[in-house]
Amino acid sequence: MFYTLCGFIFGIMIPYLARRIGKLMPATMGYILLKLFVPAHSVSCKSLENNPKYMRLFHSYVMRSIGWGIFTAAATYLFATDFNIGYAWWYVAFLWILLLLVEVDKRFQLLPDILTLPLLVLGFAYAAQKGPWLATVDINFLSYAQNSALGAIMGYAMPVIASMFIVWKYPDAFGGGDIKLLCAIGAWVGMEIIAYVILLSCIFFGVSCLINKIRAAPFGPSIVYATLTLCILLF
Repeated sequence: MFYTLCGFIFGIMIPYLARRIGKLMPATMGYILLKLFVPAHSVSCKSLENNPKYMRLFHSYVMRSIGWGIFTAAATYLFATDFNIGYAWWYVAFLWILLLLVEVDKRFQLLPDILTLPLLVLGFAYAAQKGPWLATVDINFLSYAQNSALGAIMGYAMPVIASMFIVWKYPDAFGGGDIKLLCAIGAWVGMEIIAYVILLSCIFFGVSCLINKIRAAPFGPSIVYATLTLCILLF
């Protein structure tokens, strides 16, 4: 119940945090933390009541926040209780950063370093203690730290190499933020699983484009959805 409550509280804050981070970028981590909870300006309730457009936006914002809260609460409960209770907050931090990245990328088409780099560092720290999270093959000749490092390298190198073959037609196939996110996830899941993350994220992205009848969209959400899907399937 405690994890569920924490997940709900964080979830309802995701739209606000994403909006503030997107508006403040580019910025350093220190500046973001300083300004994150300082409102840029205030709008009186009376002015909102007299403006139907703002009221519609406000209602949409509230419903979006509640939706995120419910989803994050359920996902947090799953990640914190069904995997390894001794490392619950590691998994919760991994989940929360990924979900916040989804909202930021959807709204601003941006995967900021102030989120992806801490995710990478946490992945290395977790691997040093327990080993890459989703590693399913016992690679005897590699230490946990080496497996995590190779996962990060492959998460960075594979999309770079792939983009070299399609850059002539799709110059923005993989953005810098997408590659950094895959690198960070690679540090968490190890070298065996990161290839599946990339493949599944491409499938999710293609299906999403077909359903929505679009040719371009943020790729970050597909990476996150693929990662969370593999987390659930493999555990």
